[in-house]
Amino acid sequence: MFLEVVKSEGLSHLSYVVGDAGEAAVIDPRRDSEAYLDIASRYEARITHVIETHRNEDYVVGSVEVARRTGAEVLHGPNMDWDYGRTVEEGFEIRLGNLRLRVLETPGHTFESLSVALADTGSSEDAVAVFTGDCLFVGDVGRTDLAGEGREREAAGMLYDSVFGKLLPLGDHVVLYPAHGAGSVCGTGMADREVSTLGYERIHNPALQVRSRDEFVERRLGERHDRPPYFRRMEHYNRVGAPLLDRLPRPIPVGPEELEARMQAGTVLVDVRSPEAWLGASIPGSIAIPKDMLASWAGWLLGYDHDVALVAEGPRDVAEAVAHLARLGFDRVTCHLAGGLPAWETAGRPLQTAGTLDTERVGELVGRDGELVWLDVRKAAELEQERLPGAVHVFLGELPRRLEEVPRRGPVVAFCGSGRRSTIAASILMRHGFDRVSVWMGSMRAARASGARFIS
Repeated sequence: MFLEVVKSEGLSHLSYVVGDAGEAAVIDPRRDSEAYLDIASRYEARITHVIETHRNEDYVVGSVEVARRTGAEVLHGPNMDWDYGRTVEEGFEIRLGNLRLRVLETPGHTFESLSVALADTGSSEDAVAVFTGDCLFVGDVGRTDLAGEGREREAAGMLYDSVFGKLLPLGDHVVLYPAHGAGSVCGTGMADREVSTLGYERIHNPALQVRSRDEFVERRLGERHDRPPYFRRMEHYNRVGAPLLDRLPRPIPVGPEELEARMQAGTVLVDVRSPEAWLGASIPGSIAIPKDMLASWAGWLLGYDHDVALVAEGPRDVAEAVAHLARLGFDRVTCHLAGGLPAWETAGRPLQTAGTLDTERVGELVGRDGELVWLDVRKAAELEQERLPGAVHVFLGELPRRLEEVPRRGPVVAFCGSGRRSTIAASILMRHGFDRVSVWMGSMRAARASGARFIS
């Protein structure tokens, strides 16, 4: 009997392999499916079922891929027209040796959402764990704004009924296994812990501390969530079945001359090195999206209609970047710069640098240099906590489409919560012809740490 977690960094996605007596089920797999087959092989188990808790919006589900490679049956919930797999309803059961997986319909995050209660029937018929998808998280509940215009209140009410009417009654002892952890775009207040119990969440989860269904609904309606444009493609792929991925793309290594020719032909160059590395020296026209930020920002800033080339520190970083992009459906990663930036430098190719400012220097300039444009690329909710007076606000995800809102009267200083998102913003600005761009290193976090008085 076994249960193993597969975590996809960046996406904060959690998927599971559970099995007994030579059979196994996979719950909410990612697209690159080798990890699930490796786990099953280690236990000498055959994957017989793949269960989707819902049609995911933030990554490409790997159900079709796992099914193709194992012969497993794909199962998902009602209230959606699926182009693959089998629809199951409340009470449907799967037996894997002594393990029993029982389906609970738990709509709210989406209308077809399921949870799966796990029992060890060798000990008891009662549930010992539950896989909740995006219905209930550690420290939060799923967002309900994806239901469609005019149905948000209905969805929020359904989520209340699912959590309080079906999940919590399973028992305080039941272990909670959600589909996402802290950092996911599917919630806002998730705890850093990735495991909990229903009893602990009942007492401590802030989203569950309500006196009535109405209060719960109003709280959900008051939330503000971003909806990246790539969600639409994920929703389509995860309803009809994503293109099969025999293996992850393997971008070819190219030299500076070929890379330059590909860029001139329309290939988008993504620099996945650290923010500090990009700021020190970079290739003109590159977009800086550090490797560990690809899952959060590639879907906002890259399109699906062009090839992508990479600049990385080495082959391992290239491979990891390719995996992050493939999980978002970006399959046209065609090449990477062999030898990294040093190869570009020694070939005598042009370089660019962005300016940097520390917090002390920012304090000297705020309100004293009327030409400076202070560009805040944080989310709207972050502005409610603290601001830099006089700054222009354009959310990073919308920056490429709202460049006309950034004044060109003088140098631009980009900032955010820590300086990482503002580095991405600087690369976008420079790619679109802003020639005097700097990044406030440390940004708001540094201002708080230094006790700066120029923020409000």
